[in-house]
Amino acid sequence: MSSFDTEMSFSGDEEFAKLLVRQDDVDLETAALELARDVSPSLDFNATLKWFDQRAAELAAPVARAGDEHDLLEALAGCLSGSHGLTGSAEAFRSASGSFLPDVIATGHGIPISLSLIYLAVAKRLKIPLEGVAAPVHFLCRLDTPAGPLFLDAFSSGRVMELDECLDWLGDLSGLAHQRLLPALGPTRPRQIIQRMLNNLKAVYIDHDSWKPALPVQQRLTLLEPASYAQRRDLALVTLKAGHPDRALGMLQSCAKTAPSDDLVVLEQLIDQARVALAAWN
Repeated sequence: MSSFDTEMSFSGDEEFAKLLVRQDDVDLETAALELARDVSPSLDFNATLKWFDQRAAELAAPVARAGDEHDLLEALAGCLSGSHGLTGSAEAFRSASGSFLPDVIATGHGIPISLSLIYLAVAKRLKIPLEGVAAPVHFLCRLDTPAGPLFLDAFSSGRVMELDECLDWLGDLSGLAHQRLLPALGPTRPRQIIQRMLNNLKAVYIDHDSWKPALPVQQRLTLLEPASYAQRRDLALVTLKAGHPDRALGMLQSCAKTAPSDDLVVLEQLIDQARVALAAWN
């Protein structure tokens, strides 16, 4: 067992534990709240879950009146975006709070994946089979209908699109051809959704040199991909930057044994930094 396993196993996170053994019966809203608890240890999950329950109750009548699936999604967007102000913002990409469901609900602003998870949570309570889609550069929701799939962009105030419109829009956004985008528009498994959330958080924390909150994020990513050299290398780096040279040194030395030549010089420098930091403790 490696040092990061013993330092933080996340054993109390029941939904994350399911991801580690590749189960698909994962409660995504709870798994997302487990990530938020890393920075807010006293986080009350029930407050957010109750908010989802309240929105579902509010939507029961509009959903019952919906004439078709398009109307149903419009009703969902009308409640979450129209009545409760949930929408995307550029600022949300620059702050970790844009990824945390309680903060998104409180501020009204989030990134595509966190906003989509809120839509998915409310839809689940209404028995609407909405699913997450990890499309290139932009996370979406998908609802399959007899006439074909519909896509909902929670970031754009719940805009609803048919397949061709979605492909055109994503093509403009990503620069990718339709034939490359189409396979990426299927439903995404919970494991990949949480990994995408973690990678978003990792990018924000590293961009702000926020190494301490980055550490549990990187630990989670490494647990999800234990065979990945890149994740183990990043864990060693983040552990060192977060102020744990004692734990980082062994990780760095282990990575150096299998590192590609391009990484060796940097790893040797980091090993020296860890040794210097340890010497200063004595």
